[in-house]
Amino acid sequence: MRCYVILTLDRIILIGIWIIMSVLLILTVPRIKIREAFVIFSFKQMETWLLGLLVVHYNLLEYPVREFANVAQNSFSFEYFIYPAICVVFNMKFPEKKGIIQKTLWYLFFPSWMTALEVMLEKHTHLIHYITWHWYWTWISLLITFYVDRSFYLWFIRKQTGGIRSAK
Repeated sequence: MRCYVILTLDRIILIGIWIIMSVLLILTVPRIKIREAFVIFSFKQMETWLLGLLVVHYNLLEYPVREFANVAQNSFSFEYFIYPAICVVFNMKFPEKKGIIQKTLWYLFFPSWMTALEVMLEKHTHLIHYITWHWYWTWISLLITFYVDRSFYLWFIRKQTGGIRSAK
């Protein structure tokens, strides 16, 4: 397994992504929906932490540059902040009042741009390294988890409001 202590460009990229995602969260989440955003964020953290541990444990991929190299072999940034934050944006900006085509395109758009970004990071940085993993596994897993997360969010909203309030 490769583990690099300091690779400045990789660390700068991570910091940049943290800043971008923080700004996106501030711009995307209205005050009235902070609690809902927290629920989405927490649910996604639980999900990504478990799945992240599994893919690393079974040597499907590795994260050579990671924040807590002595504690865990998965990526703290991706599993605990970046992906959960993206999931919040996905749900907060979901085209709820649009037709099935727009909703389907929304579901396809997020896994597609995230997979493209991951492939670029895998090829040009040390932030992620595919061992036996392939880009299409990323795309499929993202699509499935976005669907699961959206379903959980809608269930949570209905449960909390007795079905009165929608997730608009």
